[in-house]
Amino acid sequence: VQLQASGGGLVQAGGSLRLSCAASGRTFRNYAMGWFRQAPGKEREFVARISWNSGSIHYADSVKGRFTISRDNAKNTVYLQMNSLKPEDTAVYYCEADSQHIPSIAYAQRENNYDYWGQGTLVTVSS
Repeated sequence: VQLQASGGGLVQAGGSLRLSCAASGRTFRNYAMGWFRQAPGKEREFVARISWNSGSIHYADSVKGRFTISRDNAKNTVYLQMNSLKPEDTAVYYCEADSQHIPSIAYAQRENNYDYWGQGTLVTVSS
């Protein structure tokens, strides 16, 4: 599956952005989808994950209550609504697809469990 993230940009602290990730090439609903991010000089970290039918959702503690992941299987797209953004949210955001349907946050957080990922989109939050 090919993944293309979009929607990044420059925003002031406290602002909002909505990221989108369009999938193509395989049946989108067969995959759980995750968002990861990588800040300059840091390792890539888990942000959120949604199961194929939106029945299981996990968030990193750092974004819980501020970010919302959702998906539209008819449009082959997964979203990440980001509110109350902070400068520490500055990073390149990547969407990733996983063919396994394991409803465990410990599993969701491990990037090597995902099968596909695309080019990221840069989010910059100014203070």
